Amino acid sequence: MQDEDEKQQQNQQDVNASERSDSQESSLKQSHKDRIQDSWYRCEQFGLDHGSRPDFATLQKGTLNDLVDQHRSLLETTENEVLPYYENILSNSACMIVLADRQGHVLNTWGQPRFGSAAEHGLIGGNQWSEMGAGTNAIGTALITGEAIQVGRDEHFLRANRFMVGSASPIYNTKNDLVGVLDISSDAYLPQDHTFGMVKLMSLSVENRLIFSAFQQEHFILSFNTNVVSLDSHWSGILVLDENGTIVSANRRAEVVLARDLALLNINQIFDIEMREIKHHPASLPMKLIAMGRYQFYVKVIPPVQQIMRVPDFRQRADYVSPAELNASSGSVLDKGNQIENDQIESLQVEKSATQKVVEKMTEENNKALSNIPDNVIPLAELQHGDENVERLVCQAHKIMEKDIPILIHGETGAGKEIFVRSLHYHSSRSKEMLVAVNCAAIPSDLVESELFGYEKGAFTGAQNKGSIGLIRRAHRGTLFLDEIGEMPMAVQSRLLRVLQERVVTPLGSTEVYPVDIKLISATNRALKTEIKEGRFRQDLYYRISGLNIKLPALRERTDRAELIQYLHNRLRKEEPGPALSEEMIDLLVKHPWPGNIRQLAHVLKVGMAMADGEILEEWHLPDDFFDDLDEMEEMSLHPNVEQEEPLEKRIPRLLNEFKGNVSKTAKIAGVSRNTVYKYTKQMR
Repeated sequence: MQDEDEKQQQNQQDVNASERSDSQESSLKQSHKDRIQDSWYRCEQFGLDHGSRPDFATLQKGTLNDLVDQHRSLLETTENEVLPYYENILSNSACMIVLADRQGHVLNTWGQPRFGSAAEHGLIGGNQWSEMGAGTNAIGTALITGEAIQVGRDEHFLRANRFMVGSASPIYNTKNDLVGVLDISSDAYLPQDHTFGMVKLMSLSVENRLIFSAFQQEHFILSFNTNVVSLDSHWSGILVLDENGTIVSANRRAEVVLARDLALLNINQIFDIEMREIKHHPASLPMKLIAMGRYQFYVKVIPPVQQIMRVPDFRQRADYVSPAELNASSGSVLDKGNQIENDQIESLQVEKSATQKVVEKMTEENNKALSNIPDNVIPLAELQHGDENVERLVCQAHKIMEKDIPILIHGETGAGKEIFVRSLHYHSSRSKEMLVAVNCAAIPSDLVESELFGYEKGAFTGAQNKGSIGLIRRAHRGTLFLDEIGEMPMAVQSRLLRVLQERVVTPLGSTEVYPVDIKLISATNRALKTEIKEGRFRQDLYYRISGLNIKLPALRERTDRAELIQYLHNRLRKEEPGPALSEEMIDLLVKHPWPGNIRQLAHVLKVGMAMADGEILEEWHLPDDFFDDLDEMEEMSLHPNVEQEEPLEKRIPRLLNEFKGNVSKTAKIAGVSRNTVYKYTKQMR
């Protein structure tokens, strides 16, 4: 009973969200009044008048049966997977639900009508509710406009239809083709906004289920929402990914929320995550990601039902040269066979063809360093471009990777901590095993323990039937990266300390211990020693995780900014081809304060390159907030009281007070991200 109440409550929240979306979108689209007037004009052009009787052009039974068979998937999805979800709401409403095809033919109806006989209301299988035959009506007008619409009693063109209110929303398939329309009609005086919001949500539900039916067997599906409790809502955005992270399909909600064409983009162009991380992320664990460099969403990964085992084929690599091509380039040595004298064979072996030499050289280099490194991992040698400090810490960390010594990385948000860790892992002897990255701040506090250490089946309410191995054991013989470790709850810190001391894991609800061999790398943007003094972080855990302490410099502090900017731009040019940066543009980018560091730089370049569309990048291609940062930097230079050496725990509260709580200004003047300001704001409460 409680589950049904929660389900009904969630449905109601979704309907309310749909209603709010209506009001927000109304100013962007043609007004409702204009659409009704346009429909009436079309009806007049069709030769109809208000006293005309509806002409439903009813299909014969055999033709209707064929039509139903053609739309079997749509019908079954609507009836079996969508309508039950709204049963509680619909049971309290005197209405009829109608599903029609893209020509307006009624395929099926549900609900108890109060309209009288079927001959009077016309909402029966086989009847066609087009504007040409039935005048302005929810089904026909929604099909013509391609948008959801509600037609009030007196808004129907024909008087014969003015006994009801109709709310209809079109349904699109995975190819974005209009395949039908869902309608709710009633003669009761229901709340109109409520009914309209519900039918829009129901049509989205049908579209979402069609996406799942088409793709869930072999593709990864991401569900995202601004609220973690609404991730399973039909109002969530949905992205479908292939094994390379390419977006092969998306629902309409995703395109509306992200406000861009998503077709065939890579997921790393939308969210700050790589496909490799998505593949290894626990299915039941929501994560918090940043979209388009600025919007925060909660994301849930739904892995494919059928995990397809793909055998590696190294011949697909770009540098592969077949034996036939090698033989051809060396003058078809095999064809000459025994005709070649021994001295000639020796001569050929000494004087190898240019092609063979190139191939061997590439193979040798790949075997030495790059053979096992994914394309999205930056080689260690390319992490620095002349900054001696960065060069030194890269060298230190690379050596420590082969020792039983933990690494603790300090640095501002966006400074490249995860990029650094990924490069370290793939240049170590553990590269063949997993790198498990855990953002301690993104996991709900009540789930951190179970996700890290795993649990036995039935260990707690909501646990999976098969239990969970846990992220620490998943990283066995590989690398465990604990990002934002300063956010870890105190209770979990105690258990983690025991794991690091004894090198064994005990899952929740179990007495078994499992040995683990992990390389531990932690990262934080907090001053952990200050956290220790204030009782928010364990001192003994600190000295367990801080074997080698590394401070990644902020982008504005690096002496190789110009070279780094050019390097990043060249990498992005592989995705968005275009000319190199001009000297003027490099100078402009170098003098920017970059409060969001490398992450912000990457997004600014991506936006600029997309706007330039293959042309030379100019100032007007860059986003407005890029110049806002420059303005703030100039303003900061006019503030004599701003001391860069002032500790953040003092500087942020002072600036918040000075700017009357304005988080954006505080972050820019302090030279930190908004998230950092929010964290210190919580501590002040």
